[in-house]
Amino acid sequence: RPSPQQIPAPPPAMKIAVEGCCHGELDKIYAAMKHLERAEGIVIDLLICCGDFQAIRNVDDVECMSVPNKYKELGTFHSYYSGAKVAPYPTLFIGGNHEASNYLWELYHGGYVAPNVYYMGHAGVINFGDLRVGGLSGIFKGGDYRKGHHERAPYAGHDVKTAYHVREFDVQRLAMLKEHVDVFLSHDWPRGVARHGEMDDLIRKKKFLADELRSNTLGSPPGETLLHALKPSYWFSAHLHVKFAAMVRHHGGGVTKFLALDKCLPRRDFMQIVDLPEKDASGGFRLDPEWLSIVKANHLAQSLTTRPAGKVVSGEGEARRF
Repeated sequence: RPSPQQIPAPPPAMKIAVEGCCHGELDKIYAAMKHLERAEGIVIDLLICCGDFQAIRNVDDVECMSVPNKYKELGTFHSYYSGAKVAPYPTLFIGGNHEASNYLWELYHGGYVAPNVYYMGHAGVINFGDLRVGGLSGIFKGGDYRKGHHERAPYAGHDVKTAYHVREFDVQRLAMLKEHVDVFLSHDWPRGVARHGEMDDLIRKKKFLADELRSNTLGSPPGETLLHALKPSYWFSAHLHVKFAAMVRHHGGGVTKFLALDKCLPRRDFMQIVDLPEKDASGGFRLDPEWLSIVKANHLAQSLTTRPAGKVVSGEGEARRF
């Protein structure tokens, strides 16, 4: 019988809970995770939310969120922001198109919105243990894509909507990544990804999307570019309030497993447990040296007006600093 010293340690493994649109329902999402842990006898290491997180601290933040008046609610995040509650799981999220855009702008480069809750920024890369995650917040609208981030709170007129539109500057910085990305997050889907899965089944579920799906105009063209440039192992999205999976096989090799999920409502497919058997969660959140070098190399190119940003360059010259 081997002694305890002779028993090999189990290989590292990570379990992440991927959630679609949060819509301010953190309490219900954490409760669902606890239920899954009890029911399946597992331990979840990380929660990933794919947008519409709604990090609303107070009533002023509510007015900076683009939603119809009937949906302007405080939600549950404020309890975690104030310290009345502490997130029971490390939580990572990107922004969508229904956010307290004023608060997320304060953390343009990413950061903690509350203890144990980390926002990836308008674009960013973060490490959780040895899992490398990239993300792009917002949704694509062609008319705003080449503009700078010109909006300022309190938002006037249409600015409450354009504040969450994806900008070319952020996409180009992500496209400079050379090291492998394990997981990538976007709120809206990369254009064309539905063609890599059961598109007819998706049309049956979402008939109003049929024309866009058949004409390949559904989704984000910049997202499509990043999908094929970065070739992440996994890509998670939300936005369309439907569960959909696809396998994207890239030219030159490599496969990306795509998964979109629903919003947090009863009897909806809003959460999926993903096993990452070779990943180790120890160490928690850590900044990414390559991404820091890209941010540093391009900080003077950013535009804060409606004019386009300057030319984006790689961060190779800055990498040695990190």
